[in-house]
Amino acid sequence: MRILFLNQFFWPDTAATGQLLSDVAEYLVGSGESVEVICGSANYGGANTAPAPAVDITRLQTAKFSASIHGRIRSYVTFLGGSLWQGLRRPAPDVVVTLTTPPFISLVGMAIQKIRGAKHVIWEMDVYPDIALDLGMLKPGLTTRILAWLADLPRRHADRVIVLGECMRTRLLSHGLDGKRIFVSENWADCDARLSPVEPPPAIRSAGLSIVYSGNFGRAHDVETVAGAMAALNGTGSGFQFIFGGGGSQQSWIRSFCEEHALGNAQFLPYCERDELRARLASGDIGLVTQHAASIGAVVPSKSYGIMAAGRPVLFIGPRQSTTALMIERYGCGWQVDCGDVDGLVSLLRRLNANKELVYAAGERAYKAFVDHYQRSVGAARVAAALREGAVWETASLLTSANRGKRARIPQNG
Repeated sequence: MRILFLNQFFWPDTAATGQLLSDVAEYLVGSGESVEVICGSANYGGANTAPAPAVDITRLQTAKFSASIHGRIRSYVTFLGGSLWQGLRRPAPDVVVTLTTPPFISLVGMAIQKIRGAKHVIWEMDVYPDIALDLGMLKPGLTTRILAWLADLPRRHADRVIVLGECMRTRLLSHGLDGKRIFVSENWADCDARLSPVEPPPAIRSAGLSIVYSGNFGRAHDVETVAGAMAALNGTGSGFQFIFGGGGSQQSWIRSFCEEHALGNAQFLPYCERDELRARLASGDIGLVTQHAASIGAVVPSKSYGIMAAGRPVLFIGPRQSTTALMIERYGCGWQVDCGDVDGLVSLLRRLNANKELVYAAGERAYKAFVDHYQRSVGAARVAAALREGAVWETASLLTSANRGKRARIPQNG
């Protein structure tokens, strides 16, 4: 089967969608499929030093991607035009797969589907324009309705839509999509089970509780609840430590908050290299993941999987019905706190600090869940199952439906 992927980011760029796509491309090639990728120039994340996947790469010369809105639009438009031209002039693929960088790339996939007769699969990483509307970046009105119609048009015509969790599936069902064509495939961490969990050193076991947040802290993340708990725990003599590694607008906000309130229980670190990430996540007792309640189903945080790979439990501040919260409940690998529940978060952290055996037991369950469900080879196989034709497509859909009703619930308190 000839599979064509369209996504702005791909190897050696380390943007998240590019890393996930590289993992799937390698898996498909290893299982005998022919894979082509149309992508942009590698100028968003750092450079991946791993060897290039054995795929046919067409790299478009697009406008440079930047953080400014005008720079992003120029980059998006040049990539959309170039990918349409390249997609229509090459031999027709059996399946064309579009991700969501840039937004509306699925329109190009639909054009290839209709003109070249290929199957079209949309791999949703973020639901546009919902996420922009949820976070106040777009206002309700005619423009938003037009953008929503343009985004839903290829979804309605796609042969399959891959989503990152049940909450995203629910979001797209609310758009009127046919549930039979929606395939749930959660993301994964970019390592395999050959790596053992990192044991907490004696210094960590004897010290106060440390909570690590690693990566971009942006608009879709809840920060006020964390800040409130930090202020309440500051100076209590219990040794709580909050470590923020990375960047983003919300990290800048919380750094200013700490300075304004003279908090001494926070540490700020720069982004780390990809091969150093696991050690950073293991440098504390608990990994922190947050999500604004308004964005449920429009985005699904992927930070949990790396935390679990390091053998640490997940502290999730976000909505109860989100994919991350459901995963924590299913595997007993952490704790969920509602956005705004500062008192609940403070109470939970004090209890865990006094009973660290609960933390380490949850970390062991987290690593087991990672090995069974969220290591790279397992995650890539899930996506590959959604792309293959015939009986495999039907089997994967049936398995997904069956698993939806068979969640084992483990008490969150260990």
